[in-house]
Amino acid sequence: MKNKFLALALSLTVVATVFAGCGSTESTSNDAGSKEAAQSEAAQSEAAQSDASTADDKVIKVGACVTPHSEILEQIKDNLAEDGWKLEIVEYNDYVLPNTALEDGDLDANYFQHKPYLEDFNKENGTHIAAIAAVHFEPMGIYAGKSSDLSNVADGAKVAVPNDTTNEARALLLLEAQGLIKLKEGAGVQATILDIEENTHNIDIQELEAAQVAKSIQDVDFAVINGNYAIEAKLDAPIAVETADSLAAETYANYVCVREGEENSEKSQALKNAILTDEVRDYINDTYSGSVVPVF
Repeated sequence: MKNKFLALALSLTVVATVFAGCGSTESTSNDAGSKEAAQSEAAQSEAAQSDASTADDKVIKVGACVTPHSEILEQIKDNLAEDGWKLEIVEYNDYVLPNTALEDGDLDANYFQHKPYLEDFNKENGTHIAAIAAVHFEPMGIYAGKSSDLSNVADGAKVAVPNDTTNEARALLLLEAQGLIKLKEGAGVQATILDIEENTHNIDIQELEAAQVAKSIQDVDFAVINGNYAIEAKLDAPIAVETADSLAAETYANYVCVREGEENSEKSQALKNAILTDEVRDYINDTYSGSVVPVF
């Protein structure tokens, strides 16, 4: 009897041991499965992030004024797409936000400004933006408002000009070329109204934000307007315009710009190569009839 009890005890011990082992094996298996699932999800998430990052790397986001800059950029979308790039154009109606957005990293490039404006903006705002491709020149013009005869300007006539440093100088040089004022010698592209040495007709020069000059034309005798804003406002032909051999033409080409240090990046070079083509040159010449002139 004693031996029977001993055998039964040993049998129960073995059974308990077997079930303990199965329980342990099942728990380990579940832990391993959960770990593998978590690792799989992490891998999928990392792959998705990698794909999204790769997709973002193939997007070139460019800030531009609507006319003619955005219109010109539209012409290169298909060619960039053939090379695997997606061009996104962000349109602006002023000369400040495209630079601050580029500096802050919201854009990869912008296309709206000439070098004097860029240099002045960097200096005044501590930004780090570099020009990489000169594309076109927009002759600035004098447009008729209440008056249309530059040879018979009334005493005290009101003339609207852009108020930013470089475009104001450009406007004053054009007024000087028409014999309406005389600037101090050497004032050049840094000229301001304080550099007016002679003002025979006592012209009242009204300084306005560049985008507002065309909108004020009904309130002044004459307005000196940037070509892109004149096109947008659908104004009649100017009564005087900067000539191809003027200081302005040499100085005020509009550039594609990027952040300093990214001039030779893959995106920057793809954008530059796409825009400096015969196709774009022909588009500019055929579309703008001299209001926009290619410089490459």
